[in-house]
Amino acid sequence: MEDLGLSVAEFSLFGSILSIGSLIGAAISGKITDLFGRKLTMWILNLFYIGGWLAIAFTKAPWLLNLGRISLGFTNGISGYLAPIYIAEITTKHVRVRFTTILQVMVGSGASFMYVVGSLVHWRTLALLATIPGLLQLLLIFFIPESPRWLANVGREKELEAALLCLRGDKADISDEATEIKNHVESLKSFSRGGIVVDIFQKKYVRPLLTVVGMMVLTNLGGINAFVYYSGAIFVSAGISSMVGLITLAATQTVVGILSSTIIDKLGRRPLLLVSSAGLCFSSFLTGVTFFLKDFNWWDQGSPILAFIGLLMYMGSYALSAGLPGLLVSEVCKLFSPMLLQLFMFLQLFPINVKGSAGSICNFMGNSTGRVVGYYFNFLTEWSSAGIFFTFSAFCCANFILIATMVPETKGRTLEEIQASITPSSD
Repeated sequence: MEDLGLSVAEFSLFGSILSIGSLIGAAISGKITDLFGRKLTMWILNLFYIGGWLAIAFTKAPWLLNLGRISLGFTNGISGYLAPIYIAEITTKHVRVRFTTILQVMVGSGASFMYVVGSLVHWRTLALLATIPGLLQLLLIFFIPESPRWLANVGREKELEAALLCLRGDKADISDEATEIKNHVESLKSFSRGGIVVDIFQKKYVRPLLTVVGMMVLTNLGGINAFVYYSGAIFVSAGISSMVGLITLAATQTVVGILSSTIIDKLGRRPLLLVSSAGLCFSSFLTGVTFFLKDFNWWDQGSPILAFIGLLMYMGSYALSAGLPGLLVSEVCKLFSPMLLQLFMFLQLFPINVKGSAGSICNFMGNSTGRVVGYYFNFLTEWSSAGIFFTFSAFCCANFILIATMVPETKGRTLEEIQASITPSSD
């Protein structure tokens, strides 16, 4: 704030404007990836990613800072959908979740690394360092195959088989898998009503659509954007060194992410989501208790410890399931898109013919609520620091109930099997 002389309102805008870009990206994420394919979309996004960080690094005015932030948000809005969907569509049922949790660990590790580096270098230097991954990806994308399921959906069957051979090995027998994918896509086309967005509003898709939208909205209303954007400020408000807090937070996210990748196949997706939601609910409540005690000057020595535990537990709980709700659309924020586990589960629930529309709707709704929380958090803490965290806890509790009653287990089944069981061919 001090470097550019930002007011509280301008700082809040900077913190939340990422969500504006995410809203734009989320609104078109499904259609863009369906139109251009997974690979080309990745390449385009990296250009926005690099451009966004360069705008931030060299800004001399708030408007350029915000423009860079919007560009990064646009990238996040699409990549939060694209990354898990691509993984879901190229992997087999035996390793699908493991690969998704690897993505989760890498995102968490990268964020953790930037937390640490950010506490040691100037923010302009940090922005320049952040362009390096984008530059590397621009080159590496040329060496990965296109999604076989997307190729089948656009009728490029020869390329589909070539992509499967690239993924499974030149000597692998991919005939059964290729046939299953092609037959499934053809069956979906025969039941399609010919609409681009119309198909998603068929009766058979209502339950999975409402379930995933509900999870993503409640996760955002549970405060993840506030914790991510303002974790340093929250530590300081609670009387804790921001450097110590952020470094410990980074280590916690990395360790929990690795733990999640090792246990997800044993526990399943649904139990992990339940444990994560319960942890988010309790930790938000604990953080609220901290600020309640601080407001009345009760237990001044202990309240910073409670805040420290609450924030670590919250981000650890989020890291535990940051990739599953998306696994449900095929596989679905915010640091990246956040809600990777939710998005991953979301992606499994919807077939290829409506995945783009479903992805855009769910991603847009999640990012809309994320935008609201990110912008109004600073103003709400002035109203009641304790009250806002208690409110976050209530939304996390509602998310726990939704998951317990509506979310199915998808462990050990192919995408086609999951989608056939949830969305029967007849209305």
